[in-house]
Amino acid sequence: MGTSTTKNSFLQRTLNWTEKVGNALPHPATLFALFALAALLLSALGHLLGWEVIHPGTKEIVRPINLLSQDGLHRILLEMVDNFTSFAPLGIVLVAMLGIGIAEQSGLIHALIRLLVLNAPRKLLTFVIVFAGIVSNMAADVGYVLLIPLAGVIFLAVGRHPIAGMAAAFAGVSGGFSANLALGTVDPLLAGLSTEAAQILDPAYEVNPTANYFFMVASTFVIAFTGTFISERVIEPRLGKYKAENNTEDQSFDKLSKKELRGLLYAAFTFLGILALTLVGIIPENGFFRGEDGGLLSSPLIRGVVAMLFITAGAMGLTYGFFTGAFKNDSDVINGMADSMKTLATYLVLVFFAAQFVAYFKWSNLGIIMAVKGAGLLMSANIGMIPLMILFILLSATINMLMGSASAKWAILAPIFIPMFMIMGYSPELSQVVYRIGDSVTNVISPMMSFFALIIAFIQKYDSKAGIGTIIATMVPYSLAFLLVWIILLVGWLLLGIPLGPDAGLHYTLPG
Repeated sequence: MGTSTTKNSFLQRTLNWTEKVGNALPHPATLFALFALAALLLSALGHLLGWEVIHPGTKEIVRPINLLSQDGLHRILLEMVDNFTSFAPLGIVLVAMLGIGIAEQSGLIHALIRLLVLNAPRKLLTFVIVFAGIVSNMAADVGYVLLIPLAGVIFLAVGRHPIAGMAAAFAGVSGGFSANLALGTVDPLLAGLSTEAAQILDPAYEVNPTANYFFMVASTFVIAFTGTFISERVIEPRLGKYKAENNTEDQSFDKLSKKELRGLLYAAFTFLGILALTLVGIIPENGFFRGEDGGLLSSPLIRGVVAMLFITAGAMGLTYGFFTGAFKNDSDVINGMADSMKTLATYLVLVFFAAQFVAYFKWSNLGIIMAVKGAGLLMSANIGMIPLMILFILLSATINMLMGSASAKWAILAPIFIPMFMIMGYSPELSQVVYRIGDSVTNVISPMMSFFALIIAFIQKYDSKAGIGTIIATMVPYSLAFLLVWIILLVGWLLLGIPLGPDAGLHYTLPG
């Protein structure tokens, strides 16, 4: 990685030390293997010491499951393969990369990047990438598998450090996970859990998927500007000028030829055809792409967005490739798909060990126990509204380092905090938005985040020595900055008493 003229500042020295220490650790795959072993040992220790908590939803006593027992060892052996093959991001990445491989081998992606580079204002490039990362969450996990590596290629093409581009995209996609301009798949999911928790106290209460919409729209721009500032003022100066290792990627961005422009035009027609078919399937109330309940968020189009990415990228790549002559026959297409798989070799090794670790942590009940214990400490604090909400953000951010799934964490925390905050006069919608802030800000530095191993693989394309320390040192400034600006936004929101969404106020009064 490059050197920086500002590396002697306290922040830069701290980040450099963080990276050095982090990368002095074993290989990321080895580290995940050690984490898995630690989970096994901790499960046995917790069982031996008699740890227990009461689950806030079921009211049942939860104890650690000793995975070093006979039953535990049997489960480890029997489910090792399933842990790997059913690891959520694995199939998503593999399927998406097959479609992207066609588009990349055809030259379509490179042509689109050159078109963007030649026409987009350079000063807005970072903002556009961070902003695109945030709004990409409408399409589930597409931002991780498409936008982040694409941002690296774009930055490289304009002579900027590719890791800075990927960091900006990662910050938007993952750190800005809870911000957006439109509802995504996570909104009805969290609202359903919030409704169940609220009905513990008030059986008639319902939390709508739009409960946090106003706050999240405002957050989109705040996070986008903050991510841009951190990228350009902190990350890029630290990374310095990029010096390629064995990277032979074409960095040129000459004007497109007539053949390339014609290929892009035909690819655009292919995209419009797919878009038209999609609109026909979702606009009518009985459209064939509608969900079983007639809704859009439950539709196979949204739930199967990765399959749509594969079909769209593949179809556009085929169109462009055959019209420009990049593809002569079907073998060229298959070879392009195979080449995209080769780039994932390290990722597959990482995922195997990461999947075992996540499974062991879940089986052992350690995540639930730590979450409930932390919640109990927060509940014992007798403080005002704003300090209480800030503490809840910090608790959620900390728990996010231990558990990856936003819905799984909220399923545990909502039955604790929503009734408690309702009794104190705070609405379930406020509890939910505060949780979402904490759940987002540490995504970019949490090894428990499902796509963390993929980000390591992406960055190693440009820095073969990169490891967990590189990721954390690069992303810590985003995490801290997002935490600060989101707290400031929330405090301002609370002081002004602005609704969080349609019919979603800040306060709640018990019926009586």
